[in-house]
Amino acid sequence: MSMFCYQCQETSRNMGCTMRGVCGKPDTLANYMDLLIYSLRGLAHVDHKLIQEGKYYPEDAVFVMQGLFTTITNANFDEVVITGLIAKALNLRDKRKEELCALIGDKCGQCPEAATFKISKDQYADFATKVGVLRTENEDVRSLRETITYGLKGIAAYGDHAAMLGFVDDDVNKFIMEGLAATIDDSLTADQLVAMVLKTGEHAVKVMAKLDEANTTTYGNPEPTHVNLGVGTRPGILVSGHDLKDFEELLIQTEDKGIDIYTHSEMLPANYYPAFKKFKHFHGNYGSSWWHQLEDFENFNGAILMTTNCIVPLRKENTYLDRFFTTGMAGYPGAKHIADRQDGKPKDFSPVIEAALKCKAPKEIETGEIVGGFAHATVLSLADKVVDAVKSGAIKRFVVMAGCDGRMPSRKYFTEVAEKLPKDTVILTAGCAKYRYIKLNLGDIGGIPRILDAGQCNDSYSLAVIALKLKEAFGLEDVNDLPISFDLGWYEQKAVAVLLALLYLGFKNIQVGPTLPGFLSPSVAKVIIDTFGLKQTTNADDDIAAMMA
Repeated sequence: MSMFCYQCQETSRNMGCTMRGVCGKPDTLANYMDLLIYSLRGLAHVDHKLIQEGKYYPEDAVFVMQGLFTTITNANFDEVVITGLIAKALNLRDKRKEELCALIGDKCGQCPEAATFKISKDQYADFATKVGVLRTENEDVRSLRETITYGLKGIAAYGDHAAMLGFVDDDVNKFIMEGLAATIDDSLTADQLVAMVLKTGEHAVKVMAKLDEANTTTYGNPEPTHVNLGVGTRPGILVSGHDLKDFEELLIQTEDKGIDIYTHSEMLPANYYPAFKKFKHFHGNYGSSWWHQLEDFENFNGAILMTTNCIVPLRKENTYLDRFFTTGMAGYPGAKHIADRQDGKPKDFSPVIEAALKCKAPKEIETGEIVGGFAHATVLSLADKVVDAVKSGAIKRFVVMAGCDGRMPSRKYFTEVAEKLPKDTVILTAGCAKYRYIKLNLGDIGGIPRILDAGQCNDSYSLAVIALKLKEAFGLEDVNDLPISFDLGWYEQKAVAVLLALLYLGFKNIQVGPTLPGFLSPSVAKVIIDTFGLKQTTNADDDIAAMMA
């Protein structure tokens, strides 16, 4: 065993990757990431103590969020970036620790190891094996600690996107420090860690609400939109990932340059925002979910900008590395990186533009359109129509099929469910799992499309808002009395944050697939199953029968 990682759904045998990540990260990178997280935990411990003493550094929270973000599955494969973040985390931790010690003096207790260890660059590889997941021997404590950590990674990603738009929730920032510090606190009992898991869900709700506020305030409420899937005749730039601020700045800088802009995978919902529709060179969406990108990026011919996860490592036959760009927390060896904003100025996307102008137009891989833009503002504007459809029996059930897509062949299950659901059901979706079924022609119910796409994975918040508002409209005491079922796909840590948010909000009997998370120990899984009715997906026919019953 040269590494250990079980944070994503693809983890080997649903137990853990021990030699190389199924995601493509080598063991050295996995160990550097373990050391970065350990360093961030030490910084969080010190910052949490300072917060308790009345000293709060929001810039530390942003740094921790970005550090966690780089370790999300498929976000950053550049070891130089990770080791640089380790050094910065240690220096900042020691600076804050000096301040803490001066502030509280003799009141200071003994710090955990993560807040005190020293390490030089040539020791990284040796030391990293001692700071990862398996440093916690008790599997149940380990499971709870990692569940909190992975939920915090999702919170960090959403919090970073909101912060880039100038929207910050100090309560969320402070909780990131509290939550990370809890994962190295040996005094906490299992019950206290369970409570911290639910508190992570609470703050996942808060951060998604803050990001929703940031996106809609800045770009308007998503609106029903027909998104073009065909291609134009001009060179193009394909934007993947999740960051809308990057997308806006690129649109502005490419105006009147003879270039068309396309979205890919989780950037599809950018097509739904009113602020982006005014750009005539915004052409539409190209390709499918993240794991198709090797083929999609090759066929696109033009420049590619990766704003966040999910990057798939290139194979020998791939030829697009010289036109592949990363920015933000994303990174890949050999790809050109667009630097962060400085002094409030936009990022400089001129290298991406120059590369695109040298390329030929995209190869057409499909035609037609996708219809989406049904976030909470739109759906709730139709609330009376929806309520009447339910009361009349025209709509028998809503099925939430949000979450992540992935490579496993078993994920065709989600397509089968969508195809086989009775015609009086409506699918509520968000995240790249939608690509399994959004191109199906499922029709509508009285003018209400049978697939309502709210947007990105973080827009799962919209689906929860819709459910909670429908509960009020029907005068119900419990949201679980609504005719609504959850059939979620998961892949990485943002989906963990979404799941914890739903559990915190009181939703029960959620189905997750194609597997339950491998980081849940048998005992922890039993607690969640017994308390919340969490279930693993089985097969389309049986699961549909159970949902409709």
